[in-house]
Amino acid sequence: MCGRFAFFELLRFLDELRETAFPYVRDEHYRFMPGYNIAPESTITVLLGGDEGQNVLSNAHWGVIPHWAESMPKVRPINARAESLGTKPYFRHMLNRRHCLIPASGFYEWSAERNGSVKNEWSVVRNGSDKSSDTRDASAKQPWFIHRADGRPMALAGLWDRWQPPDPEKPPLASCTIVTTAANRQMRAVHDRMPVILEPESWRLWLEPEKSAAVGLLKPAAEGILELYRVSRKINNPQYIRKDCIEPLADD
Repeated sequence: MCGRFAFFELLRFLDELRETAFPYVRDEHYRFMPGYNIAPESTITVLLGGDEGQNVLSNAHWGVIPHWAESMPKVRPINARAESLGTKPYFRHMLNRRHCLIPASGFYEWSAERNGSVKNEWSVVRNGSDKSSDTRDASAKQPWFIHRADGRPMALAGLWDRWQPPDPEKPPLASCTIVTTAANRQMRAVHDRMPVILEPESWRLWLEPEKSAAVGLLKPAAEGILELYRVSRKINNPQYIRKDCIEPLADD
């Protein structure tokens, strides 16, 4: 799963869009704030596909709210399992309708460590994400930062929707969720799930949800494209947002 991530490389992401001649427009209200410890319920940067026939660089609420909700739902999933997108009512209507890219400089995952070894026993639980049988205090877990080995920003596969609050005076709210899949070999040492990481040549296909081939992109990242290292437990506090969140531990 993916319960926390970082994004601080907007210009590099935009450069990649230009290099691949990727068509998009920027929402006039879009605002970028770099984040080193982005938590659920944050307003994040997204590239919304299929929004009135255009790809739109915009902001969205991380924790998806379906358009048919009559009021703000208590469960706002931050992750959606790729294997069940077509059967879960919460996501099914978005699968063939509204896809997005969520740019990230990297994401965090936590492992339980015993006697110097990593034990894959737990996951962050919030707003409908996967539960874990490990009930020990999260402060005992070791956080890891996972990023691309080539230094480029990631593009995570996502689903999105637009919800109108009951108060008609309030504007519609775009929200999103990150699609996850089984971990590749690199990630399995830390966790058994990972976000779907899309390569630039796949971005257009993913943002065209009416094409059935898009779901074929929902698979683990190729081996060797990621680097993982341990970081400070300071990031367990979502209020801690300094740049040193991504610094490796001294002994790594």
